Amino acid sequence: MIRNQDQILFIFLFIFILVGCQSEEALEVNETREEEYVSFTLFSADFHSQWDYMESPVSQVVQGKTGVKIEAEFDVNGGEQKIALMAANGEYPDLILPKGSASTLVDTEALIDLAPLIDQYAPNIKELYGDYLDRLRWSSEDPSIYILSTVSIDHTYWAPDNGFLLQHDVVKELGYPEIRTVKDFEEAIRRYKKRYPTIDGEPTIGLSLLADDWRILISTTNPAFYATGASDDGEYYVDPETYKATLHYRRPEEKEYFRWLNHMNDSGLLDPESFVQKYEQYLEKISSGRVLGLIDSEWSVSDAQRMLREQGKENRMYGMYPVTLSEEYNHPNFQDTGYLGGWGVGITVDCEDPILAIQFLDFLASEEGQILQNWGIENKHYQIIDGKRVISEEEMFQRNHDSNYVKKTGIGVLDSIAPSYGDGVKDSTGQTYTIASPDQIIDSYTSIEKEVLRSFGVSMWKELYPPKEAFPVKAWGSAFNLSIDPNSQLAVINQKALEIVKERIPEVILVEPSEFDSVWETFMNELLDIGIEKAEEEYSRLIKERMKLWEQS
Repeated sequence: MIRNQDQILFIFLFIFILVGCQSEEALEVNETREEEYVSFTLFSADFHSQWDYMESPVSQVVQGKTGVKIEAEFDVNGGEQKIALMAANGEYPDLILPKGSASTLVDTEALIDLAPLIDQYAPNIKELYGDYLDRLRWSSEDPSIYILSTVSIDHTYWAPDNGFLLQHDVVKELGYPEIRTVKDFEEAIRRYKKRYPTIDGEPTIGLSLLADDWRILISTTNPAFYATGASDDGEYYVDPETYKATLHYRRPEEKEYFRWLNHMNDSGLLDPESFVQKYEQYLEKISSGRVLGLIDSEWSVSDAQRMLREQGKENRMYGMYPVTLSEEYNHPNFQDTGYLGGWGVGITVDCEDPILAIQFLDFLASEEGQILQNWGIENKHYQIIDGKRVISEEEMFQRNHDSNYVKKTGIGVLDSIAPSYGDGVKDSTGQTYTIASPDQIIDSYTSIEKEVLRSFGVSMWKELYPPKEAFPVKAWGSAFNLSIDPNSQLAVINQKALEIVKERIPEVILVEPSEFDSVWETFMNELLDIGIEKAEEEYSRLIKERMKLWEQS
């Protein structure tokens, strides 16, 4: 009996010691795994309002799969100054998204050629780009690949990103009038504001614009392109027949667009804070529900749209309309640019492990990585039913209503820093990589949004716009992402022109109508004085050079 008790005790102690050893061993393994993670620093010239510090569920999975953690900095001012400072100091982050400042980094030899790394270590990136890989070549003289474009591959655009935004309650209250020209847009705002001078006890604002630093280009000046039938090519308009570039403000039709904005101000319909408010104030004002109209890109106001929805102010959310100066123009939001190289992510010479860095980006470009970034984690954010990924109604509700959904889940957090497939592209199972589809988009609409669209005789906002087939494919892509030597005469003139634009455009909008023409003439003469015609000649040369490079690929 005693012997049996001794045996039992011995067995118990043995198990206890064994489990203890295993626990210590497991702890050592976990500590080792923690130490195995490599931290890469990243700098982006674009702000990221939903950055999760890689603490969300999806980002934790990515970290576990790749052994990489990202320590990121996202600039709120476009990145130019900080990238110039990096170049001057010769110190760089491991990964960088320089936007329009890639030339600065190439000139200082800060970026490594990614072509050999892709060939050896990035099969998913190679497969994702396919024939477009050659469009990433830097130039005819330098065929290196310094930047992996983050523009989605073979993207089908299901929704417009540019246009004039008008609250659903405005068009509903007015009996769904046609919103086709700036006069239609103006009249709708005027009539509604007259009926409702206050909203929730605060003064109603007709139209609010944004001019906070570089965002002046998005909300105030770029819309002059679209409103006059030309797609956005940065600061230049490119003639589709001759490929001649012209600083777009020098187009006579754009002068009339800014004259209309001047008229909106004179009529008391323009927010007097338009040219002094910061981006955060702008979003806060929109999310209050008292701003009737906007002229902006969807991505710029998406956070405010979600906040309105979260507050139950669905009638104060916005529809996007293809408004132009007059009916002679067609809004070119859906004009096909072909695949664009240029803006994206690069690996710098200061990265101590470029192989692991490209493998990290390659994982994000893989089928598994793409599904993680778009759908999330199986059995947490979606389920597999009959072989298909399915998102529950409850989860989709959170996607559509929670303004911090991306940050909380990690779904889409890393999408903007790596190559990706676009909407409509199918994976190996025959299902699309992204969740975006006409059915899904329609399901995501609020009830009032569906009502508004039905009243206009369509089911999606895209259907209000001219289709891409109405326009020729732009053989030069989009000129805004051309690589420009930061030390060139063109770059110097462009910077001077931008400084003039930031000063004069608000002025021409805010002056008395009787003074508009004289201020505009001063504006045009100042552009001539800095040599804008020389810049236009050089830009035209760069466009033709790009077309030649792409023809060779």
